[in-house]
Amino acid sequence: MRAMILAAGLGTRLRPLTDDRPKALVEVDGHALVEITLRRLREFGIREVIVNVHHFADMVVDYLKKNDNFGMRIEISREDVLLDTGGGLKKASWFFLEGNADEPFLLHNVDVLSTIDFRRMAEVHKQNRALATLAVQDRETSRYLLFDEQQQLCGRRAGSGQEPEIVRPSRETKALAFSGVHVISPRLLSRMAEDGIFSIINSYLRLAGEGEKILAFRVDEFYWRDLGKPENLTQAAQDVDQQLLQLSQRRKEF
Repeated sequence: MRAMILAAGLGTRLRPLTDDRPKALVEVDGHALVEITLRRLREFGIREVIVNVHHFADMVVDYLKKNDNFGMRIEISREDVLLDTGGGLKKASWFFLEGNADEPFLLHNVDVLSTIDFRRMAEVHKQNRALATLAVQDRETSRYLLFDEQQQLCGRRAGSGQEPEIVRPSRETKALAFSGVHVISPRLLSRMAEDGIFSIINSYLRLAGEGEKILAFRVDEFYWRDLGKPENLTQAAQDVDQQLLQLSQRRKEF
């Protein structure tokens, strides 16, 4: 299984930390966000990764080289203009069409920290023969994705009280928050009709409206934190320390 880390963003919510570095190199507990993400991927046997870069791109490239790519094959997708999630993936699509073009791949935001079980997520994706499977939670957010009784994407809604955008009729819908982790079948790549700068969510909604299966994978049971703001980094560092303490205590018990 291969993966792509979305790391090209400007990190405006993390300023002033991103005034002199890309958000991929902002640290939590002494470790860069891109390192944390790469190590999480390695835990699940993923050794081939492509990273998109834009803001302070050379700093990311130099950092990876300095650390010998953390023992992984890492390709770089440079974006002269920010292409958003969909455009970024489309530009890097060649990476997922090498070798076994039927194998699903993981798409992961660099500013997300979680304990989501990627292996289980990929299994659910394969079992349901989904085009894409999205990690989602029942939590408050400014933008919701809407899913039907079969956990298939059928629309979206911007905040509470807003009129929803429905792409596929459903008797009931559940509003869930997207968590920045996707498992995607390579056949999606040829179905991305959008060009230039575009969000992959727009592609998902269009394809769901055309009858494709875009599936929800509930991750409410897992730890998850968006690291897009400085205060979230502070809390994440405390969370990491607490998890390490709990792990140490469990080892002593044995």
